[in-house]
Amino acid sequence: MFLRFADPYFLFFLLLIPLLVFWYIRKRNGKGGTLRFSYLGFAKAVHRASAERARHVLFVLRIFVLGLLILAFARPQSGIKGEEVITQGVDIILTMDISSSMLAEDIKPNRVDAAKEVASTFVKGRQNDRIGMVVFAGEAYTQCPLTIDYGIILGFLDEIHVGMIEDGTAIGMGLATAVNRLRNSEAKSKVIILLTDGENNRGEIDPITAAQAAQAFDIRIYAVGAGTRGTAMYPVDDPIFGRRYVPMQVNIDEKTLTRIADMTAGQYFRATDREQLDSIYREIDEMEKTEISVNEYTQYSELFFYLVGAAGLLFLGEIGLAHTRFRKIP
Repeated sequence: MFLRFADPYFLFFLLLIPLLVFWYIRKRNGKGGTLRFSYLGFAKAVHRASAERARHVLFVLRIFVLGLLILAFARPQSGIKGEEVITQGVDIILTMDISSSMLAEDIKPNRVDAAKEVASTFVKGRQNDRIGMVVFAGEAYTQCPLTIDYGIILGFLDEIHVGMIEDGTAIGMGLATAVNRLRNSEAKSKVIILLTDGENNRGEIDPITAAQAAQAFDIRIYAVGAGTRGTAMYPVDDPIFGRRYVPMQVNIDEKTLTRIADMTAGQYFRATDREQLDSIYREIDEMEKTEISVNEYTQYSELFFYLVGAAGLLFLGEIGLAHTRFRKIP
């Protein structure tokens, strides 16, 4: 909140006040007269000085009335600044592979936990965007619909684990489910971030067909292949010997992932370690920034009527004193 005067040129009239004070003082000092009495004893009982000083109250009240009226004519206003934020948000579906191969530990601590952690950081960095989540393995389903309540989606993200869906890698079904969630969106940008570590081997819809549907609805796909090149160590729980690790060949269908990204004006990324995975999500975050326009405005409230009211009260007080305590004898 701040204060301003709408007609500040009236404030120049405040210069009259010191001139009036100067005139009043000169007038009081120059005023004099004489009276002759044969006996002055009775005059000693009159407290002339205090009575004279008290009469100055009337002049002080007039000066205050004049000052308040001048300030009122200058129209003081209190202002409050505000902002109207207009956003053109992005609708994003995180589409995550949770097949058993996502337990491989080439991306620490393992692929699925690393994917959950970078996705969580990605969600926390967004503003004014709706985010949803689809998970897939042998089939696909919506883990969380589009929402702007990031606390909810972070909670659903935390619940993801390998084994919650029948095993397999239905990339096409995962994409098709995500497209279905975005097809009626009116956001200025619609995005699917697909993360997988394998090849499509399940489901009634293949990835290219799902990408064609995304293309028809103007949905952009960013595809991420997660896994080292060559072989990765995969944990196996043996009922006799306990947990042991076996080498597993990493087979990511990069040709198909690149094609579906190109079809939808997106991009394909390969993450062979945790640092690359973090970097990829940061890059996607920068590419899909929400457009925000801010309109600033100021709302003013008039204050002059308070000054006019105070001036009126002081003026009535001066009239009252002039006709009672300080009334002059005609």
